[in-house]
Amino acid sequence: MRIAVVGAGAVGGVLAALLSRAGDDVVVVARGEHGAVIARDGLELSGGWGSHVARVPVVERVEPPVDLIVLATKAHDSAAALRAVSECDGTPVLVVQNGLGGADAVRDALPHSPVAIGLALFAASLVAPGRVSVTGPAPLTLAGDEAAVAIALPLLRAALPAEVTVTGDVRGAQWTKLLVNQVNALPAITGLSVQQVVAHDGLRRVLARGMVETAVVGRALGVRWAQVGSVGAAEVEELLAGDSEQAELLPRSLAARMGDVPNPASTLQSIRRGRTTEIDALNGAVADAAAGLRIPAPVNAAMVALVHEVERTGEFLPPAEVLVRVPRENDPARTD
Repeated sequence: MRIAVVGAGAVGGVLAALLSRAGDDVVVVARGEHGAVIARDGLELSGGWGSHVARVPVVERVEPPVDLIVLATKAHDSAAALRAVSECDGTPVLVVQNGLGGADAVRDALPHSPVAIGLALFAASLVAPGRVSVTGPAPLTLAGDEAAVAIALPLLRAALPAEVTVTGDVRGAQWTKLLVNQVNALPAITGLSVQQVVAHDGLRRVLARGMVETAVVGRALGVRWAQVGSVGAAEVEELLAGDSEQAELLPRSLAARMGDVPNPASTLQSIRRGRTTEIDALNGAVADAAAGLRIPAPVNAAMVALVHEVERTGEFLPPAEVLVRVPRENDPARTD
């Protein structure tokens, strides 16, 4: 199969290397020094799913025919990145991103292309130009248009050394992943790994409060929480029970599943590379939905503001300052 990976960063790079290792004909769209190193030396994979150097062509534009397009850029880069595949309208697209909005961008740019959503729970890092590493092996869940899922599913199952499952509830799966992605903001603000954030009593409580807010907003929207990896409706019900200590069980569980290798999460990786983060599509999506529903979401709003501050200043905040600057509110699970 001929596969074009648009955005071969951490997650996209891992997928490109794995698909190439499985024998597929992979081309990548990658920019800057990262793209130049891939073109010269190949795309080097390391970490939890083994080592491999994928000799994949780097292109600026993808020429048809292509069997599958993988869009793995940040959500806010989708529209610009899709220009590279503008001649491939009708080709199935697999969107592997955090946050919301990627599928809509594809449908705007490629109106005849069926779209699948890939919700990757594995942790990946871009450790250097041309080098990606799997720091936390974990499953991937697929949802979306049947025609796109039918193409992507066998390819991913052949390439990934992890379970690949399918859910019929796209919205429920996206909101479950949005809940999991609450782990992104605090590492980007503090410079700490996810595991360090969860080990810190004060930061873990803030993280749990953000998760509770997300669960409350999703409930108000009528979201039916789909199972994505280890998180689903049962874990959401625990968050909504109103017990703050019980709410902290989910971040503890997520951190434990990440193992001992420090997981910086994708938003901190963007900060370290001087790139614009996708925080507006993560905590920002929750805060925006809460505002529309007139539900308080002070933690999510604060996370957005603090990540943008770190983007502007380049200076991480110590945990003590974060705790002072996050509003102290009653448990939002009790406000509805």
